[in-house]
Amino acid sequence: MTLTAEERAFLRGARPWGLILFKRNIQDKKQVVDLVREAISELGGNSPVLIDQEGGRVQRLGPPHWPAYPAGAAYGRIYDGDAHAGLVAARLGARLIAADLVELGINVDCLPLADVPVPGADRVIGDRAYGETPDKVAAIAAAMAEGLADGGVLPVLKHIPGHGRANADSHEKLPVVHASRATLEGSDFAAFRPLKKLPLAMTAHVVFTAIDPVHPATTSATMIGQVIRSFIGFDGLLMSDDISMGALSGSIAERTRAAIAAGCDVVLHCNGKLDEMRAVAGEAPELAGAAARRAAAALAVRKSPSGIDLAAARREFAAMMTSGNA
Repeated sequence: MTLTAEERAFLRGARPWGLILFKRNIQDKKQVVDLVREAISELGGNSPVLIDQEGGRVQRLGPPHWPAYPAGAAYGRIYDGDAHAGLVAARLGARLIAADLVELGINVDCLPLADVPVPGADRVIGDRAYGETPDKVAAIAAAMAEGLADGGVLPVLKHIPGHGRANADSHEKLPVVHASRATLEGSDFAAFRPLKKLPLAMTAHVVFTAIDPVHPATTSATMIGQVIRSFIGFDGLLMSDDISMGALSGSIAERTRAAIAAGCDVVLHCNGKLDEMRAVAGEAPELAGAAARRAAAALAVRKSPSGIDLAAARREFAAMMTSGNA
């Protein structure tokens, strides 16, 4: 799996801020290293390379070439028995994920989640969540972010301002949440507030009728301005969730314009269709002003990985998962 001539030409011409890898792009370690190196040679050396490597149902890297990691709920179960142990496990799990990614040249992970699920919600979040209360979710999410950062990988906070209450899978259709603003601010949005200093965040394709009855957060200037930037206080780089997902309507160009107009700094496109990639690039402006500042600040946060005995750390993590009944 390598870049096609058309893809190389697109990267050179459009100069996207970064790129994201999926299972379809991945075969083995050498192939991924070569693919990333090839892409970076077209984009420039400091470009972010993203992946979704959460654990559980959402991990693009897995056996036999990479370890399998537990779903987020596993850390929550350990936390319930011993909060400190739960945070240590989460931090170590993320640190090990970071070690896997850095070896490949991947420097951004779309993790942690701060979504707070509720009974009856769609299972798209489900066991990906760390718990059912905002304090617990925020604490474990912070530990995951710390583990990634310690390993030289930038975390992406998602799905801001909350996907846990969604009544549909936004990959397929638009979720609509009817909870009151007070309820949302006390639970869903509250989990993100302690994490507002993280460098990157990804929006939720979810309508919150109490605040904006028409537009999902990704394309809502009200949600981004009043909730994400003001109530939550997030001032890092804000990216859309995948702009090609079924929750959104209109052409790819229209979706891109709407997300940028609402206040997203960058637009994420994930299905790999080159004609859609060109449409996104044609509508997304060059990073400038506050967006450029946030992008530069995010990349500046990344540091070299700390020293770690990986073999010992993996044994310790396995023991935690076993003894903690994760």
